[in-house]
Amino acid sequence: MKKLIKIILLILVVVILIPVCYVAYVFIAFHRLGDMDIVVQGTAPQAAIQKKTEYKIVSYNIGFGAYEDDYGFFMDGGTQSWAWSKERLDTNLKNIGKTLKDQDADIYFIQEVDIDSTRSYHFDQRKYMSDALPNKSYTFAQNYDSPFLFYPIFQPHGASKSGLMVFSNYTIQEAKRYELPIETGLYKLLDLDRCYSKNKISVDGGRELVLYNFHLSAYTSDGTIATEQLKILVNDMEIEYNKGNYIIAGGDFNKDLLIDSSVYFGKSDIEYTWAQPMDETLLNAKHITKVAPLDEANPVPSCRNADGPYHVGQYVLTIDGFLVTQNVEVMSSNVINTNFKYSDHNPVYMTFKLI
Repeated sequence: MKKLIKIILLILVVVILIPVCYVAYVFIAFHRLGDMDIVVQGTAPQAAIQKKTEYKIVSYNIGFGAYEDDYGFFMDGGTQSWAWSKERLDTNLKNIGKTLKDQDADIYFIQEVDIDSTRSYHFDQRKYMSDALPNKSYTFAQNYDSPFLFYPIFQPHGASKSGLMVFSNYTIQEAKRYELPIETGLYKLLDLDRCYSKNKISVDGGRELVLYNFHLSAYTSDGTIATEQLKILVNDMEIEYNKGNYIIAGGDFNKDLLIDSSVYFGKSDIEYTWAQPMDETLLNAKHITKVAPLDEANPVPSCRNADGPYHVGQYVLTIDGFLVTQNVEVMSSNVINTNFKYSDHNPVYMTFKLI
């Protein structure tokens, strides 16, 4: 009997210790990367951008190459935690690269590019992007380096290293990663680390074109942290504008840029509230304008909620777009309709001139 009691007590100790040790590991391993200089790579065909010339910029959250149109992510209400397979991931990343290349843009902002993550079989996805977009100046800013997540139980999401890439036909003179605030407590483990990358290109005749690429927080307690992140970004943009520079920011806002996307895309079969309307008062008294890509005659959303395979009636909205200062003239902008074949996001584009 004593031996049985000892065995039971030992089992209980192990059962209790394992989760305690894991929680301790997660909190100890969690770290933030901080502000840092970014190495500029590649060679662009042109040194400086010209005024009064039309250019095209594309922004695309590629969803670490996993979000094909039949994919549902466990944190969005689906069941998958990894890309379907190495083979499908390879094919999908190549299709994403081709989609970007086909846009023949002058500048690209790409979000959620994995470099060494369990969920994407440790593929370094930077190579897929640079192979698809050769002869360009480019940068990579690591967004987060998360500890191993032992969930879901039968296919743990694992550890994730992911970031932001900028590609340009014009030489990026310098670039830097800037840390953004994130949630505190347990939510920080879902929110991960966050940043924006700041890239500078010379403008012919003087001044600089400053490019901001970002992916704001999604999995938060009430959405306010993404607003705080945006406030910091906007303030930095205003500082650069006051220096006489030209500013374009773009990426995944994780905010409803149309304020109420259901007006354009209809109500979904399941209601979600993770993407709150963007707080446009942040732009008050600033020299900054929001660019929410939309063709009202044929509206296409930029994002779907990946609670399962893409289908009619799924929650869709536009959370990808741009911010520009008033010395940047926007000629056009729209969502590129891929029917979410390669990501839970559609790419968005904008054509512009520096004036």
